[in-house]
Amino acid sequence: MDVAGKVFVVTGGGNGIGREVVLLLLKRGARVAAVDLSPERLAETQALAGPAASRLSTHVVNVTDLAAVEKLPQAVLDAHGQIDGLLNVAGIIQRFVHFSDLETAEIERVLSVNFWGVVNMVKAFLPYLMAMPESSLVNVSSMGAFIPVPGQTVYGASKAAVKLLTEGLHAELRNSPVRVTVVFPGAVATSITQNSGVRAPAVAGANENAANQKILAPSAAAEIIVNGMQKGAYRVVVGSDARVMDWFTRLVPERAMTMIADRMAGLLQR
Repeated sequence: MDVAGKVFVVTGGGNGIGREVVLLLLKRGARVAAVDLSPERLAETQALAGPAASRLSTHVVNVTDLAAVEKLPQAVLDAHGQIDGLLNVAGIIQRFVHFSDLETAEIERVLSVNFWGVVNMVKAFLPYLMAMPESSLVNVSSMGAFIPVPGQTVYGASKAAVKLLTEGLHAELRNSPVRVTVVFPGAVATSITQNSGVRAPAVAGANENAANQKILAPSAAAEIIVNGMQKGAYRVVVGSDARVMDWFTRLVPERAMTMIADRMAGLLQR
């Protein structure tokens, strides 16, 4: 899909990968409706857009609020006249603790944002995507959907749900105008811990060879995602760490799990 002149809705557009996706789509000539919970972060995205801000609308919406999400398509149509794509980027993580140490409310919050937020957005926008000659639906899952990270069991479960939801949508929509893409980012330098209201503990040895950590810049992740969407890719794996672990978990899944559990055990808080 050529994005120039098309209209895309991007959740999490106030910072991190979502913001960079917004800015890249604008750079490539698209019109964008940026969605975020924070009006301040959206204002920052708008300022960063520069002259392209004339093609940007911002929408303060909590993706877990079904009533608000159901009103969003009309707001986008009022601003841009059409809807050609939806990119669900917004997400949060959990506290770095064992599953048994999580409160039920914390579990529900992660599932509400990461899974039900995607469900709400897809339900609201899919009829409009189906009405176009060609359109795109992109859901951002995570490397954590196929390899468990210590202290992120519920987060991983929520992203695994996004993975299978998206793959199921791809199967259902194969003969429709909608190209469906699932994205698996690895380590990306975002503010997701701060935005999630949690603290990421330091892992012993993590800084010994920082050059080999291969933490991707959000702008680089956004470019991979948008390029994958333009190609109509089924799966987009973002970052060398995600690519390696994607391969490793297919080849020797239990060994891959044990390696990550041992290497990253220091993430767990007590």
